Amino acid sequence: MARLKVKYTEEVAPALFKKFGYKSTMQIPRIDKVVVNVGCGEARDNAKILEAVCSDLGAITGQKAVVTIAKKSVANFKLREGMNIGAKVTLRGERMWEFMDRLFSIALPRVRDFRGINPNGFDGRGNYAMGVKEQLIFPEIDYDKIDKIRGMDIVFTTTATTDEEARELLSLMGAPFAK
Repeated sequence: MARLKVKYTEEVAPALFKKFGYKSTMQIPRIDKVVVNVGCGEARDNAKILEAVCSDLGAITGQKAVVTIAKKSVANFKLREGMNIGAKVTLRGERMWEFMDRLFSIALPRVRDFRGINPNGFDGRGNYAMGVKEQLIFPEIDYDKIDKIRGMDIVFTTTATTDEEARELLSLMGAPFAK
């Protein structure tokens, strides 16, 4: 079992139960899924770029990436509806716990001048979104084999009803929020 999942069941869940005074253990917030998304608009010109993005996401998450397509046509971006413009991976279960553990303990501390992640990334319903400027912070990515430095969005979807509950959940899990 993943190290972070053990930490959640043994330390985080009882602490949240005590702090917020829930009546049932089913009210304790938990992490539902983690979505890792890379948008690359230059993929409309070159299909090989999307293959590189998918292979990077596969190496980082341990799961095959799904190609995302444009929902609307935007003339200013030379984008038509149905074009491939990015890739995403939705993580649940064991892979989610392993990814979060690697993100919080290995990848984020490797960011240059790291002072913590932005505590304002909550959406009002208990979900947290953050951005990473380069994929090189993950140890699975080999610097010599990448063609371009790309960023990615990481979204933590929780069962928490408020941002306060979600912030407490993620900080107890080890998310390094900036002070």
